[in-house]
Amino acid sequence: MIALEQGQPEHPWGEGRSMTEAPMLHPTAIVKTSRFGPWTYVGPRSQLLEVDFRDWSYTARDVEIFNADVGKFCNLAAGVRLNPTNHPMERATLHHFTYRSRSHHFADADDPEVFAWRRAHKVLIGPDVWIGHNAIVLPGRSVGTGAAIGAGSVVTKDVPDYMIVAGNPARPLRRRVDEATEARLKAIAWWDWSPARLRASLQDFRTLGATRFAEKYSRPEIMAEMPA
Repeated sequence: MIALEQGQPEHPWGEGRSMTEAPMLHPTAIVKTSRFGPWTYVGPRSQLLEVDFRDWSYTARDVEIFNADVGKFCNLAAGVRLNPTNHPMERATLHHFTYRSRSHHFADADDPEVFAWRRAHKVLIGPDVWIGHNAIVLPGRSVGTGAAIGAGSVVTKDVPDYMIVAGNPARPLRRRVDEATEARLKAIAWWDWSPARLRASLQDFRTLGATRFAEKYSRPEIMAEMPA
């Protein structure tokens, strides 16, 4: 056996690397008409069009997002697709020459109705969501706070808060936390905390588990001692 090493990580989390408060876009990423919160990252060969991408969220490589609102602290694994556009199946043909007519030299202008129809079906992703490798969220769907989507899943229905789903079509497997813990986590809304508050609670994030964490930080006396 021969030990080999080659290349450098393409993400900002490797040794000697770090995030920046300003959004980070890999040089090979394509981004159009999108807005970013601080501490965000878009990975290699990813494409974002008409996206609101909120604080601390990131994509791995080869992620494609169209017309979506991605909440804070979201984790999008390689190959994720949010809002793949549909073709108008009621027409005599499925080919896009009927609405991308200009580039096919069939008309002087494209068909704006199809693009307006697509934009009317926005995808909404809540905070603290994990979407696994090559998962797809179809147009108009929402993924709730704290939910997890299994690798390779196709999300055809809205995903409730703190639900784990998987499969094609994606089906619920189990809740991430019980209802009382869910209510506490939503009430404390840790995803809106300042970096100083997150830093102060880091050890508890690592060690307490969701239920004990939510119980602790639901106590007013604990929060009163936290940084602003």
